[in-house]
Amino acid sequence: MTRFATVICAAVAMAAGAYWLTQSPSNTPANPLIGSAEAQEADIDTSTIVEMVQGAKDAPVEIVEYASFTCPHCASFHEGPYKQLKKDFIDTGKVKFVYREVYFDRYGLWASMVARCTGPDKFFGLTDLIFKEQSNWARAGGPSEIVAALRKIGLKAGISNEQLDACLQDATRAQTLVAWYQENAERDGINATPSFVMNGKKVDNQSYAEFKKLIEAELGS
Repeated sequence: MTRFATVICAAVAMAAGAYWLTQSPSNTPANPLIGSAEAQEADIDTSTIVEMVQGAKDAPVEIVEYASFTCPHCASFHEGPYKQLKKDFIDTGKVKFVYREVYFDRYGLWASMVARCTGPDKFFGLTDLIFKEQSNWARAGGPSEIVAALRKIGLKAGISNEQLDACLQDATRAQTLVAWYQENAERDGINATPSFVMNGKKVDNQSYAEFKKLIEAELGS
């Protein structure tokens, strides 16, 4: 997936849609929470967004993954190479793994809001579930069906309906996530998913064998 969203106000409108979707019987965001001009001028504090991290904090290699929950290639990475990466390098203390979301569409944003609903403890477990079931929820139908499918994933992970309501209705949080994603992506030159940054250097998506060679080179082995 190479399409890259660059306008905060468009994504904020998507977030507003998420709020009104859960509130309005007609599922129509007729009264957006934030207008385009306000969104463009907003001074958004992104320091409230928690980095989702696995592995030792002082690991010699840091890998940052940029991924979209609606990206099929990202789902493939998490179903295969990621599991091997975790076993070989993250769980052994050699790699600190940082996961950062990219928002190409409102559905990816909604999935992120569900994944982050209860904080870091369940994030990676929810991420695995969301990617595993991507072909089902992402093709569930219109916005209301997709939200319902994402809610089922959240419920399966032990999140209550009340928690899911609060997370999906948090437009300020959605706006902050979008601003955070843009800051990170613009700084690291991310224009496709999945993309990786290894010890500050951008790395293309590739086979696990090639990825492993790059990690071992960083480790000096």
